[in-house]
Amino acid sequence: MPRRSLDDLNRPLHSVDLIATDVFDTLLMRNGLSQRSRIIAGEKMFARFLKSQGLTLPADELVRVRLLAEKMAYRALNMGGGRGEVRLCDVICRQLTILRLPQSLIEERIAVEIEIEKRALFANGDFAMLLRRHRQNGVRVVAITDTGLSGEKVRELIDHFHGPGLLDKIYSSADLRASKRQGDLFSLVLQAERVDASRALHIGDDLLADCLVPKSMGLQTIHMPKKRIRRLVSQGNAALAEGMRHVKNGLGSRKAIPSISDQAHFGEHVFGPIVAEFCLFLWLYSQQASLKGDAAMLFCARGGLGIREAFERLQSVLGLPLSLKRENILISRLVAARTAVATRNPVVLDELAREFEGSSFAAVADALGGRSFHLPAQWQQAFDASGFFDLLDTAGGGAVAQEIDRQNDYFKIHIEQIVGDAKRIILCDTGLYGSTQRLLSAGLPERRFETVQFARCNYKGLSEDHFPNVAGLVVEDRFYNPFKTRTVVLRYWHIIESLFEPAIPSVKTLSIGQDGIVIGNSGDIRFACLDPANGNPLLTGALRYIDGLSSGAQVLRDADRAWLRLKQAITNPSKADMIALGVGPRSVDFGRSEFIATLAPTTRAGMARKLMAVKSELWREGAIAQEFPRLKPALLRAVGLAHVLRGFSAKLNR
Repeated sequence: MPRRSLDDLNRPLHSVDLIATDVFDTLLMRNGLSQRSRIIAGEKMFARFLKSQGLTLPADELVRVRLLAEKMAYRALNMGGGRGEVRLCDVICRQLTILRLPQSLIEERIAVEIEIEKRALFANGDFAMLLRRHRQNGVRVVAITDTGLSGEKVRELIDHFHGPGLLDKIYSSADLRASKRQGDLFSLVLQAERVDASRALHIGDDLLADCLVPKSMGLQTIHMPKKRIRRLVSQGNAALAEGMRHVKNGLGSRKAIPSISDQAHFGEHVFGPIVAEFCLFLWLYSQQASLKGDAAMLFCARGGLGIREAFERLQSVLGLPLSLKRENILISRLVAARTAVATRNPVVLDELAREFEGSSFAAVADALGGRSFHLPAQWQQAFDASGFFDLLDTAGGGAVAQEIDRQNDYFKIHIEQIVGDAKRIILCDTGLYGSTQRLLSAGLPERRFETVQFARCNYKGLSEDHFPNVAGLVVEDRFYNPFKTRTVVLRYWHIIESLFEPAIPSVKTLSIGQDGIVIGNSGDIRFACLDPANGNPLLTGALRYIDGLSSGAQVLRDADRAWLRLKQAITNPSKADMIALGVGPRSVDFGRSEFIATLAPTTRAGMARKLMAVKSELWREGAIAQEFPRLKPALLRAVGLAHVLRGFSAKLNR
């Protein structure tokens, strides 16, 4: 294959039957305005149009929902393997739906987008002249572009700057639902043009999409990298635009939520907006994931059951359409661990070692088998994960292995019953590490799982190999960072679990019912057969908030204030906050019956012992407020300073 450069375009190309060019930053150049700046300018223009139609919406709200819709769409696309494209018309459709605006405005908003693009682009005239010369000499010239715009709109832009007749055809990733980065778009173009890859030349600015990928497919390529100064100007413009937007949003969210001691009212005024915001994120993600029609969303017992109740409620109240198949799934870390044990996948050993440190092999066997076993003496030894599979495969472990396999077979039947022919299985849960995702992917490699959670954090310090398939839609961080308000849930994660989990047992054992349907020890968890809010005043209050909503914009406004109030309640709790956020003992889980308290009862121990005990509490700030009411201000300031220093350190180490 000949090595090509731009100089080759000045000579006849005897080995080329098709020239394909990228569009943006190749045929049409950017003037330094970043995508973020263009979106802001477009939403301001759209806000003025809406006002002329008697619809008043702040431009900031339009910007925020647009950016959110794009972010979640790309997240879902990438989690699904990255094939396809996020179409601008879909993003705008979701934006208008959340804001309760008529869908008839989609074309008007796209027209605004094109107008902004015309202001932000200029023609690469010299390059266009070279293309015209080759086209006049009989070489077919087409454009191949990864963009959310349709080919029709791309042609409008090209004709605006270069006049008509420059190109024979335009291939847009939005139209063909395929991208250059994955190579699919090149394959479709070669097929449509009926040309061999070796006789095609592609030119563009992106090293991966325009050079490495097509070259690996046999195309000739010319790389036209964007000049460094242009990249720096665009990045600076984006940073400035984003900074100004955050300043405005910060000023607009300073209205404080008063102190609330009643859990139901705290759930309504604080957790209500936070839960609704998460459900909006989840809807946007689901909308993109549903486009191919091969996906199913499974809400995990137990925390996913409360999430689904809020999610379905929000959809109904705001009229958010969704065709995605949705079911509740009988799952727990224990059930997922069995799938990996059944295939002897070593991934499960990390989890078992962490969960059963200091326990015996017999305790692990009883948990995984779902009952007590009469086992040889060697099973009474201290658990050592490295020797577990060998011991399980001995004659003495036969009964344990058989029961694990039997339970695993029930789970496989359950999966088949609820997902049908769906190829993309999206698990929905609270978080944090994504153990269920990691274990299921190891134990059932024939299935494709991904997980969307409220938050994602590697608090276990184990492998993050599964993180590309685990999304924390609200929070993704290593630890609480005082500069990122939403990470405050990592200081007291059990309040989020308590918020969503219904008062039912964790799934430990499965069986087949009389109707052939798999059932679990946790009871009937099908949607509408269980009220997750029963006996849960925090979730009851959150659902009450959702029932009173008028639009998604209200959710985002209220959520900004709610997060600040939650941060205050967790990191510097008042007596009222202690009441509102006080939750009962939390289950150790993983097949065990033990519970641990979120806050240990007040003791008469000495100062030193109390301080040492605080380190082991699930809610340390709450423990300080409980044990040291007089020293609370000083101790909490010290804790806060430690987090600030860690936050600064994290920023410096990026």
